[in-house]
Amino acid sequence: MPVITYRDALNQALREELQRDDRVFLMGEEVAVYNGAYKVSKGLLQEFGEMRVVDTPITELGFAGVGVGAAMVGLRPVIEFMTWNFALLAIDQVVNAAAKMLYMSGGQYPMPIVFRGPNGAALQLSAQHSTAWESWLAHIPGLKVVAPGTPYDAKGLLKAAIRDDNPVCFLEGEMLYNTKGEVPEEEYVIPLGKADLKREGDHATIVTWGKMALVAVQAADQLAKEGIRVDVVDLRTVRPVDTEAVYASVRKTNRCVVLEEGWEHSGVGAQVVDYVQRECFDHLDAPVLRVHQADVPMPYAKQLEKAAKPDVPKTIAAIKRVMYLD
Repeated sequence: MPVITYRDALNQALREELQRDDRVFLMGEEVAVYNGAYKVSKGLLQEFGEMRVVDTPITELGFAGVGVGAAMVGLRPVIEFMTWNFALLAIDQVVNAAAKMLYMSGGQYPMPIVFRGPNGAALQLSAQHSTAWESWLAHIPGLKVVAPGTPYDAKGLLKAAIRDDNPVCFLEGEMLYNTKGEVPEEEYVIPLGKADLKREGDHATIVTWGKMALVAVQAADQLAKEGIRVDVVDLRTVRPVDTEAVYASVRKTNRCVVLEEGWEHSGVGAQVVDYVQRECFDHLDAPVLRVHQADVPMPYAKQLEKAAKPDVPKTIAAIKRVMYLD
């Protein structure tokens, strides 16, 4: 299969869905003339024109609301936030309009809308540009929340999100755009809510999603050199969660580490731990551990930022703790 970047995989997904369905359009800051802040929409304006690739002012609340209205009348908008940190300005439209419209209209208004953009920390962007938002969004009934960690997953899941009749928050890893992976040339779609086993082992389970899937795989590969074999369960979708994939792995390995980019308190990882202790308690040979960001706003200083982030050494240390090797 061709090896392409995460960025190009997303670009392919958008292009294919714009070609497939003339109800689909892309809207956001700099998506058209500038080809997107991260060049995800490169070439789309030239191919599809300004009615379907729409530049906006810096008004997240406004163009998110335009997208909600468009979805209500039968279009399938893809709303790009330059970063999910800026999407906080649009949270009223995401949470109070998109997430609740189908319910409040008694099923009269489906909401086929995708809100997408980079999520979490990059490098030295400091506190206001580095938040991982999945725990906020996954708390809301009515939203689906997707966090792909590979180019293959990014393309297949974005196509599925655009075709879904529910609002989907699509969280792209800000540090993943240049990563590469195999992506088929033929048509494929990955169902939302279906986890993927990125590595297979029998000593412990790592449950993760999004950017941390790459960290988990790197940790698993290093542990394999020491004879420690771990399952890496990449949730890919954090609402809904593929709990059966998690249970199957934990019942096999009897040990679990949850790896997430965000903060510890009230995180998606806490929900995963709750699922595991309720359904797999008798299979556990050790407490479930979590690896996460330090409980501070993201520092700007390079070494402090590194200390705050979850990483491969911290993940390896957690695996060894649940195996009572450290």
